[in-house]
Amino acid sequence: MRRTKSFFRIALLSAALAFATGAIAADVPQPDFLASHMDTSVDPGVDFFEYANGAWLKAHPIPASESGWGIGNEVGEELYARLRTISENAAKAQAEAGSDQQKIGDFWSTAMDTAKADRLGAHPLDAELARIDAIDSVQGVLDTVFAFKPIGVRGLFGIGIGQDDKDSATMAVQVRQGGLGLPERDFYFNKEAGVAKIRAEYVDHIARSFELLGRDAKSARASAEQVMAFETALAQSSRKLEDLRDPEKNYNKMAMAELTAKYTPSIDWTARLAAWGLKPDYILVGQPEFLAAEDKLLQSTPLPVLKDYLRYHLVDDYSPYLSSAFDAENFRFHGQAMSGKKEQRPRWKRVIDEENDAMGMVLGRIFVKDYFPESSKQRYSALVEAIRSTFHDRIERLDWMGADTKTKALAKLAAVTPKVGYPDKWKDYSALEVGRDSYAANVMDAQRWQFQDNLAKFGKPVDRTEWDMTPQTYNAYYNPSNNEIVLPAAIFMVPGVADAQVDDAVAYGYVAASTIGHEITHGFDDEGRQYDAQGNLSGWWTKEDAERFNAAAQKMVDQFDAYEPIKGLHINGKASLGENIADYGGILLGLEAFEKTEQYKQGKEIGGLTPLQRYFLGYSLGWLYQQREEVLRTRLLSDVHAPAKWRVLGPMSNIPEFYQAFGVKPGQPMWRAPQDRVHIW
Repeated sequence: MRRTKSFFRIALLSAALAFATGAIAADVPQPDFLASHMDTSVDPGVDFFEYANGAWLKAHPIPASESGWGIGNEVGEELYARLRTISENAAKAQAEAGSDQQKIGDFWSTAMDTAKADRLGAHPLDAELARIDAIDSVQGVLDTVFAFKPIGVRGLFGIGIGQDDKDSATMAVQVRQGGLGLPERDFYFNKEAGVAKIRAEYVDHIARSFELLGRDAKSARASAEQVMAFETALAQSSRKLEDLRDPEKNYNKMAMAELTAKYTPSIDWTARLAAWGLKPDYILVGQPEFLAAEDKLLQSTPLPVLKDYLRYHLVDDYSPYLSSAFDAENFRFHGQAMSGKKEQRPRWKRVIDEENDAMGMVLGRIFVKDYFPESSKQRYSALVEAIRSTFHDRIERLDWMGADTKTKALAKLAAVTPKVGYPDKWKDYSALEVGRDSYAANVMDAQRWQFQDNLAKFGKPVDRTEWDMTPQTYNAYYNPSNNEIVLPAAIFMVPGVADAQVDDAVAYGYVAASTIGHEITHGFDDEGRQYDAQGNLSGWWTKEDAERFNAAAQKMVDQFDAYEPIKGLHINGKASLGENIADYGGILLGLEAFEKTEQYKQGKEIGGLTPLQRYFLGYSLGWLYQQREEVLRTRLLSDVHAPAKWRVLGPMSNIPEFYQAFGVKPGQPMWRAPQDRVHIW
């Protein structure tokens, strides 16, 4: 289970990103970068997000090739340029077979060869398409679904190896609902006009995909409508987004024989897993009622429809790596209809994205060596401890938490493992093979490697040194099973701003609050709090304390449920609760830690802003982002994160010091009556 800070895919890794954590405010040059982002024509009590970021957003319109634009994208532009240089140099080198340089170079050269991709058309998928053509039974459908799992093709359900939520030292087989082509179940049912349009576009997209495989338009359309009907039935049996956040209800431990007999008589799980070399004593089932409904649906659905369902998902998952026609169709739906992009990103950028997905840690090793020194790792490790100490003090002062729960909460906090910058042990990619046969073949091989890497974890001790993000990722996460926060090097960067320009107020808002404090708080949000110091799902709270926590959290659910970013579509307060609690907790922790610095105590203004004002503006800097309506709609229905703007407006309105800093008055949109404000951490 991952709890991410943000939604940006990649960003820059750079030694120049490091903030100084000592008092450096006096030497900040003018004009002040923070003040230059602000739109002072907006009253902060009316819309603090626009007040804090409006000038920057107006000066940086969303490029035609993007669905949104913000601080992470600015950072990413520098990374793209550096990775391109490395990839091009590797492609020119006569590198030794199996070396990092050979793998990077061959992946890059093959992916950039559009003429070859056009000559090959859909032929890189010939073997997989032939397998589908040969299916003559439901068991044949299941054979193909299991055969496609190693190459990353979506179908019917998700399956993999992960830590047992109630025994974090054990790697267990886990199966969960899946198989949908749209991002989340509510896309199939929500009646809002924009969502209805997406459903229509999706059917058109499936039909065009079949036409690219040689179907006539009429036949392709009929098949597309049947695939959509099948997926809608799957969606009907799927749990809602907010229900997937209840770890107890999504933890169902059973023997393989029980899963087969009680829920999925069509699937002999013991035999299926044995074919992958797995002989587990039990399996963890996320949503057993979904698997039961799906099993019945397989029996009642005509075989040609099931085969078309598999054809579509195979082609859709691999279209970006096939000919220009397949790639363009993939963009028409996923880029334009779903995300609002006006044009494709340059191919070289898309290739770098895939290179990061395929072998991100290979690239990460190179970047860390060149751009993130040990001194930066030490600096941010120290800031983590400052936030941990502050959280310790806040827990001890809580008036709603009893002594027994406090003792266990403090033990969990002390046990949080911080991972800062980059892994201490790098993943071994020696078994990954990369050649020059085709772009699709290299992606397929990378998927197989990742699948086997995951399977290999079964039956072995949990590797608590492993990272699920690369160092060059502008993101962060909390892993409850390891009770760890993971902070990649790139997350600390303010693009285009030198160290000397970043005063403590901004550093504590941008890094300590929106990243470090946010991730630590995830260990104590509505979901993370259910895991103990060892990372096990357990009831370590007293009943009374849990009830008090839930009552306070319900205020936050109600607050975010009321936000309506698109007319007719509200933020899902329950689904986004964990992220909203983490934002709120991060601001409180960063603020209290900042109050101990010399800059705060001296109270000197920079750029006409007080230290307290700069702190809140520094937090807002972390959510400097704007997006097109299409992607906003998609995220409102499928993302557990509230949109960036409301990740500023929501938590800020619960912080008394925010009102003090900006003179927010009763009756203004940012004002919440004291009795309506959230009080948790």
